[in-house]
Amino acid sequence: MINAQQQELLDKGLLLPVMEQFYTIQGEGYHTGKAAYFIRVGGCDVGCHWCDVKESWNPDLHPLTEISKVLSFTDDTPAKTVVITGGEPLMYNMNPLTRQLKEKGMNTHIETSGAYPLSGTWDWICLSPKKTKHPLPEILQQANELKIIVHNCHDFKWAEEFKQKVNEKCLLYLQPEWSKKDEIIPQIIEYVQQNPEWSISLQTHKYLNIP
Repeated sequence: MINAQQQELLDKGLLLPVMEQFYTIQGEGYHTGKAAYFIRVGGCDVGCHWCDVKESWNPDLHPLTEISKVLSFTDDTPAKTVVITGGEPLMYNMNPLTRQLKEKGMNTHIETSGAYPLSGTWDWICLSPKKTKHPLPEILQQANELKIIVHNCHDFKWAEEFKQKVNEKCLLYLQPEWSKKDEIIPQIIEYVQQNPEWSISLQTHKYLNIP
C-alpha cells in the first residue's frame, strides 16, 4: 500500500515502479541493432491481449524506486541511449527522469501507446497505438516512429488509419505479433512491397535470445 509521502513523490516523478532495467541491443524499429539501456516501468491499463510482458501491468508488483537509484545503474554501462518502456510509462511524470538523463548526456527514447499526455524530454518517440485505448492527438503529431503490431489482416487497415494521423516525417513500421509471426510475416512482406512507404520491424532481440 502506497503511503501519502510515496504518492506525492510518485506524482512528482521522483519515484517510479521499476520492473526491470538492463543494457542490451535495441531489437525493434528504426534503431534496431544499436546498444541501449532499457528501463521498464510497471503499470499499464491498455491491456493488449497479445502483450508479451503482461507481468508489467500491475504497478503494485514492482518496487517504487527513487529515480536517482535508477540513474545510478546507467553509470555501470557505456550506454549513450536510454529507452523508457513499460507497461505504459506515460502513466507517470517523466519530466524529472528525462531531465536528469539529458544532464548526463544521454539520448532519451520512449516506447508508448500514446494513451496518456506526453511528459518528459525525448529525442525519439516510438508510438505503438492500441485498439483498446487510442493515442492522444498531441503524441500523434510528435511521434518519430509509428509501429503497428500486426496480429491479423484487419490490422493493415488500422495501420493506414494512423498513417493519416501522424506527422509527415514520422517513419512507418509494421511488426508481426510474435506468436503469429510465421503466418503474418508473408502478409507483411507482400503489403510492404505494394505500399513501400512502410517498412518491416522484427523483434530481432528474440531471434538473438537477448532481453
